[in-house]
Order: sequence, then C-alpha cells, then structure tokens
Amino acid sequence: MRQLSMYILLIIFLGSCNNGQKEKEKQMLQLVNEWQGKQVVFPENAVFTRYLTDTTDFRIPQSGYKVLVYVDSMGCVDCKLQLYKWKELIEYTDSVAQGNVPFLFFFHPKDTTDIKILLKRERFNKPVCIDWDDQLNKLNKFPVDKAFQTFLLDKDNKVLVLGNPVYNPMVKDLYLKQLTGKNNSNKTIPKTTAEASQMEINLGTFGKSETKETTLEIKNTGESPLVIVDVSTTCGCTAATYEKHPNPPSTNQDDTERYRFLR
Repeated sequence: MRQLSMYILLIIFLGSCNNGQKEKEKQMLQLVNEWQGKQVVFPENAVFTRYLTDTTDFRIPQSGYKVLVYVDSMGCVDCKLQLYKWKELIEYTDSVAQGNVPFLFFFHPKDTTDIKILLKRERFNKPVCIDWDDQLNKLNKFPVDKAFQTFLLDKDNKVLVLGNPVYNPMVKDLYLKQLTGKNNSNKTIPKTTAEASQMEINLGTFGKSETKETTLEIKNTGESPLVIVDVSTTCGCTAATYEKHPNPPSTNQDDTERYRFLR
C-alpha cells in the first residue's frame, strides 16, 4: 500500500500564469541564476560499470558538452528516472551530435537491486556510476528538487542548462538548441494565460495492483487560443491523456481543456 500525492506540472508552450505559482517561479529563477555557469566537480575515483556487473575503463571525457544525471536514494528509481525517455533522447542526440555528447549517470542508491532490474529491462548498456558515498553530491551540493538534478555542461564542466529534459519539454528544447545551435521553438506563436482547477490531487492509499484515475481541467483565461503540445509526468507509473485541439479564450465554464491521469 502507498500514499500517492500527485503534483501536476503542465508545460504550456503558449505560456501560463497563475498567481499562486509566482513565488515558486521566483524561487526556480533564483535557483537557475545560482547554477548558471557554476562548475561541477567530479570525484577523482569514480568507477563506471555496465549493467552494474562489468567494470568498464570509461573515464569522463574532455568533450565540448556533457549531460550529467544525478539520481539520489529517495523514492522509486524507475518512476523518477524514466529511463526509456532517456534512451530516446540519447539516441536522438547521438544522431544530431555524431555521438560526441556523453551522458553521465550517477546513482546514489540504498541498494542496487532495482537499478539492476531497470538497466537490464531497458537494455541500457551505457556506463553508469554507483556513488555509494554520495561523493558527487557532497562536492557540489545539488538542489534537493529532482527536477534540478540534471545538467548540461560545457567543456569546462560549467552549467549551461539546469533542469531535467525528460520531465520538461521546454528544458529539452534548451538542451537541443545548445547542442545543435538551432532554435526549435516557434517564436511567432501568440501567448495566452491558463488556470488549473487544481494544483495538487491526492489519490489516497491503494495497492500496487490497483489503478486510480482523475481529471484535471485547464481554463484558457487569455485572449489567444490555447494549444497544449505536450504533457509530462515525473513518475513513470502515471499516464496522462489530453485533448489536442486548440481551445479558444474562455467565455463560460465549458471552455476548458481536460486531462485524464491514470495511476
């Protein structure tokens, strides 16, 4: 049995505004400003393995870019890592950057059982580091929010982009723009504002074999059509579906986008 409190973060490319979120956005901006250009220090004795069984002679390369993914010991590794999304991103990045961008995964686990199962299930044969003593975090004091424990680094290991690209499509665009020198966003799209009916939904306590679902409504409070191009969950065991048609500015209670979450 587990208690699930589902926090919903909707990434709306047209822009969104919610007065209750302004303070959180301010804190996030401060965090980004703090880490922008900060140099990450790696442990000197980091050991990498494949599938946590075979030690490899992999060494952190002096490449133009590198992506650092730190995974702490809190919660479900499978849920928060979403390794299948990383595989897709790595494959795409390799195709546009000729395989010159290494992805460095550092795990600080309570035990390695779940990680072994996950790596084998996803056939993820990239080198990973099991950092039992949490040396990487001790050297750098990473943010506690898992959404900000991933970094795009330059050749000097200085932070170019802070944030997890598999959680946030906008962060993913920042990564790809930096790596390819191309802007994938459409600057001509008009902006609007939106309001969510709830910012937190508690589904209560239930067994692993059970499923629960809920619906969240997003109201277009601006003056331009609202189009949701992507929804990302921070838990791999939660699925979200949403209406993809443009939603006009709201004139009544029926003018809403609806999102169905299944856990």
